[in-house]
Amino acid sequence: MAIARRPVSPHWQIYRFAYTMALSILHRATGLVLSLGLLLLVAWLATAAAGPDRYASFQGFASSWPVKFVVAGGIVSFCYHLANGVRHLLWDLGIGLERPEARRSGRIVIVATLLLSAALLWLFLFRGAVS
Repeated sequence: MAIARRPVSPHWQIYRFAYTMALSILHRATGLVLSLGLLLLVAWLATAAAGPDRYASFQGFASSWPVKFVVAGGIVSFCYHLANGVRHLLWDLGIGLERPEARRSGRIVIVATLLLSAALLWLFLFRGAVS
């Protein structure tokens, strides 16, 4: 008896692309962005510990538009990762696993991300709560 030649495990060519798949990929990508954003946080804390001169120098760097753009991306990534993480916790409890519920929760994640991101971006970048 010959063994059929087929992939050992499923891959991207087998599945029909769905937005729930995109949400899963985006969850992983935002986790990576947040991990890289920790470098900026560590730099901020290190300059704060290094004294007022270093901190003032970092503040000048951090107030530039490219860095604000990176921080905005980090805020949106945080909001999405948080909302989708709550969705995954509900799945771990056995809630929302059926296809229609998963699709509905995906839409809720997107709306929650947009609302929370808008609120935090306004607070941190446009209102000037953090310089």
